[in-house]
Amino acid sequence: MATASSTAPTLRHRLAERGIDRSLLLLVPALAVLVALFLYPMLYGVGLSLQPASGGGIFANYTAFFQDSYQSGTVWRTMRLALPAALINVGASVPIAYRLRGRFRGRRLLTAILVLPVTLGTVLVADGLLRYLGPKGWFNRVLLDLGLIDEPIRLIYNYWGVLFSLLITGFPFAFLLVLSYMSGIDPTLERAAATLGAGPRQRVRYITLPLLAPGLATTFILAFVLAFSVFPSANLVGEPADETRVMAIAAYQAAFEKYDYSMASTIAVLMGVFELLVIALVLLWRGRLYTGSTGGKGS
Repeated sequence: MATASSTAPTLRHRLAERGIDRSLLLLVPALAVLVALFLYPMLYGVGLSLQPASGGGIFANYTAFFQDSYQSGTVWRTMRLALPAALINVGASVPIAYRLRGRFRGRRLLTAILVLPVTLGTVLVADGLLRYLGPKGWFNRVLLDLGLIDEPIRLIYNYWGVLFSLLITGFPFAFLLVLSYMSGIDPTLERAAATLGAGPRQRVRYITLPLLAPGLATTFILAFVLAFSVFPSANLVGEPADETRVMAIAAYQAAFEKYDYSMASTIAVLMGVFELLVIALVLLWRGRLYTGSTGGKGS
């Protein structure tokens, strides 16, 4: 008994030295969910995309997609929406988060107002855009009454309607992420730079932005992925048959209108491929710009 009790702790210690202990069992439920809800569906979709309904080889769906200009054009239309939306949301979040990172009266109220669109949902935002920016909406009526325009400006059922929707629904996520990264930068670094004669612009350029770069890259990636999968907005306030026929709509039509699940899986796989390409470029840019960590305590 004494021998068994003395060797058992030794075995646990050896496993612990290699990073193996009972706490790893806590990862089992997460791994099970990951396999069931992500890994298996992804592999199943990839396999289904390699089984074209019309035959012609395992890559026939991919060849057909790029040979059809109506289908392949969805890549550019999706990028044309997702990239500007992500850039604008991240770019607008930086100066606002920079001002809101300190403590002042009304900070929480202002932050709550900025993230309020999260609670609205895509459909409600689209309905609001239809009522506000429509031909008979408040925006056009005010401009017509003031004599600034002769006819209503077309801001919905086109590219701009979808972009506005992506900006409204995506900004709160980008803002909260940028604010959290901004608050993690040690404020004493800027104070030290100020004592050495650095002006506000120099402090932002050489201290804040380099330290914020990893957070900006992560925020852009999440905002881009969120906008790249746009579907309801492209239907409700866009032109889903032409100008805003994004890849998600093409996949939906292939699956539920043409019942070609193999082609639908192909489009879904290509969506993931293009997203990964953009993510890889952003991570490469981040690695070249700054390789350190934010660190420090927030204000």
